[in-house]
Amino acid sequence: MIAIEKQRSTFVPVQNQVRFAGVLRSEFIKLTSLRSTVGLLLAIVVCGLGASVGLGLTMEDAGVPGAPSAGFMLDEVTVGTVLFGQLIAGVLGVLVISGEYASGTIQTTLISVPSRVTVLAAKAVTVFVAVTASALIALFGSWAVTYPMFANLGLEIGLGTPGVVFALLGGAAYVGLSAVLGLGIGTLLRSVAASVAAVLSIILLLPIVISVLPFAPWLRNVHLLTMSKAGDAMSGLPDVSGGFLNFSDGYVSPTAGWTVALVWAAAFLVLGAIRLRKEDA
Repeated sequence: MIAIEKQRSTFVPVQNQVRFAGVLRSEFIKLTSLRSTVGLLLAIVVCGLGASVGLGLTMEDAGVPGAPSAGFMLDEVTVGTVLFGQLIAGVLGVLVISGEYASGTIQTTLISVPSRVTVLAAKAVTVFVAVTASALIALFGSWAVTYPMFANLGLEIGLGTPGVVFALLGGAAYVGLSAVLGLGIGTLLRSVAASVAAVLSIILLLPIVISVLPFAPWLRNVHLLTMSKAGDAMSGLPDVSGGFLNFSDGYVSPTAGWTVALVWAAAFLVLGAIRLRKEDA
């Protein structure tokens, strides 16, 4: 009698396994071939530029400082990209994985690349790079188009001003990390509707709920550690006397903002990876 050995349908000989670069390429093709994801990437740019131009055109009537202020300029330039971009990016991150579960194509993906962690890592890198690039275009574009508006009022701030470039880079990275957060939540929940609701709750609703609750020191501390607060810190200027994180003064440094945002994104990405590995697609 001849014994017939059966192999799993997802078995791929070691010599034929796809390299990580190949997985990245395939995920990039997926991301850029869907009108929904491309539209969301463009929406980050449009919303960022549109909000900054709108604020620039009306800032004289709304009130301006008496002298050039890098902090004031960054508020005007980054608010559109960071505020709207974080929400758009979170939804995009959800769609990158939940859309495959909804259509059933996730099974094809996992058959082609049996290492599920590799698939998720490639998706995370792809969505972070694409979203961060869109946010960079929005932020530096917003600075460029509003520079003449500030110059007309004698309030222009150049990119050579200490902390400005780092703040713009931080704002873009925050929007990218919001997309990774959405990807992790989408992998964990696998439902588009539930995942989008969770992303909006964490980014937008949680700080609002905390702010309207009766005052308590621990609630104030929690508010400083929210995702949106991290975004504000990453796109702002550092306070030399503020330190890393000061709960009593309510100060979050850009470095602390980076840390908080990374923890939020990494935590949900790890939780999503655990479910992706342990449960069937």
